[in-house]
Amino acid sequence: MIVCVAQTKPVAGNIPANIDRHCHLIEQAASAAADAIFFPELSLTGYEPTLAATLVVTPDDARLAVFQQLSDLHQIVIGVGAPTRQKPGICISMLIFQPNQAQQLYSKQYLHSDEEPFFVSGTGFPSLLIRKQPIALAICYELSIPEHTATACANGATVYIASVAKSVRGVDKALSRLSDIASTYAIPVLMANCVGEADGELCAGSSSIWNKYGERIGQLDAEHEGLLLMDSTTQRVIAKSG
Repeated sequence: MIVCVAQTKPVAGNIPANIDRHCHLIEQAASAAADAIFFPELSLTGYEPTLAATLVVTPDDARLAVFQQLSDLHQIVIGVGAPTRQKPGICISMLIFQPNQAQQLYSKQYLHSDEEPFFVSGTGFPSLLIRKQPIALAICYELSIPEHTATACANGATVYIASVAKSVRGVDKALSRLSDIASTYAIPVLMANCVGEADGELCAGSSSIWNKYGERIGQLDAEHEGLLLMDSTTQRVIAKSG
């Protein structure tokens, strides 16, 4: 299985512009034979909590149809980030598009205290299989919650993927934690982060991949968009751009 994480520079609040950039990166990943590509937290809107209420998307949003089309065309799983509205309020969500299947939704279960005025917690884990392999998902702050990691990996996950929006001041702690997750659960770990400004801070990029020993085997820089692709069988980075 070839898994890809994308590092993006979202245009705050501009969903059409961000969708266009997502599509370009998806095409690049597909041309490198990726089976799946995952984007950073709230990648379609930028991580802008104060704007989230005006940027909510729904599963049937016509603007998102292009992701299902690309998933079907290239037989690739696509995970993008956006705010969604559920009964209790607005969630930080990952919308998951799979070839010729119904769209899935994973909403962040553990919120940082700074997020609580704007968002509510989601519930449940999606049953995500890529090439019949179970995948563990986490959205940013969740990677720091041991209970979440244990639950995410409880189904025999073979890969752990963290979709984040980490600032310069928070990225080092996240990188250390993700290395620990890889070595503790003996599975490769991938992190998709963004670059540019978000919520008044500078995002740190440094999207990375670790092998099952917790050794970092690939990393992007702190300034540019790009892709990292890993073969989960050999646990080697097979392509890098940006």
